[in-house]
Amino acid sequence: MTPAIFGLEGLAVTASERAFFKDAAPVGYILFGRNVADREQLRRLTDDLRSISGRSALPILIDQEGGRVARMQPPQWLSYPPAAVFEALFSRDPVAGAQACRCNFEALALDLAEVGITATCAPVLDVPVDGAHSVIGDRAFSRSPHRVSLLGRACLEGLLDGGIGPVIKHIPGHGRAAADSHLELPRVAATRSELENDLTPFRALADASMAMTAHVIYEAWDSERCATLSSSVINEIIRNQIGFDGLLMSDDLDMKALSGEIGSLALEAQQAGCDVVLNCWAKMADMVDIAGKMAAPGPKTIARIERAERGLMAAASCVAIKDRQRALLAQRDALLAT
Repeated sequence: MTPAIFGLEGLAVTASERAFFKDAAPVGYILFGRNVADREQLRRLTDDLRSISGRSALPILIDQEGGRVARMQPPQWLSYPPAAVFEALFSRDPVAGAQACRCNFEALALDLAEVGITATCAPVLDVPVDGAHSVIGDRAFSRSPHRVSLLGRACLEGLLDGGIGPVIKHIPGHGRAAADSHLELPRVAATRSELENDLTPFRALADASMAMTAHVIYEAWDSERCATLSSSVINEIIRNQIGFDGLLMSDDLDMKALSGEIGSLALEAQQAGCDVVLNCWAKMADMVDIAGKMAAPGPKTIARIERAERGLMAAASCVAIKDRQRALLAQRDALLAT
């Protein structure tokens, strides 16, 4: 097994991808808009990926947060609001706010379950601060660590109720970054005391089965390496201080925050403590390089993969999905309207 999650080129698995995936046996896959046309096509694709792997609970991920991060778009699928929408209700009535959030994300999860997707890269647990880049913005639930923790928990539970595995991100926190890590490497100069604020939601959801790292340098913890490539950040902060013992995946290795040959970056992330690496853009040469450079997953990683897969559901009844979705969205909308 290759400890990587790979992207796909298009709407169906190509012949070269099929041969490579059978040989490399990646941990899972991640889908983007280029892989999505309609329900029938998407279900064929996810069924094919399961057939290639021979694993019914194969991790098939997508970035479906709601708001501006949604790979499955109308008119084929419903539109969901950004995470920040739920804070106003939560500030007046925490119970109602959390319930509206939970209903929203269970409904979203059912869209994914219907087409055989098994995990989504949410909830975002970052806590934005003044002066931060807008890349997080309304993807965050709040600027209050306490509210992010409680609404993040509601999101996580809603996704699980819909049969979808959550991936908490971007551990240990992207909310202070003044740059977009898709485009450059952010540096955060906050003190250890200030960074405690950022860790609060991740500590509160440390029981999640999967998490995604931040390509961010935290000078107080490691002034040379971003979290994804830093053994001190992964071991001392993520594993020990936060207490996260689930499957830790890197953010996308293709992001411009990282520089260098991609197979070497994958190995560096693995050696730093990432269980698996994420490589999204389906460049065959890069995937081959990653598979050739990385070591086989060790016993702890295997156990984390197996634990994560136990929470994944491959599919659900379409009729049950539509009835349940209507009820969930009606409850969400009634709560938000109060």
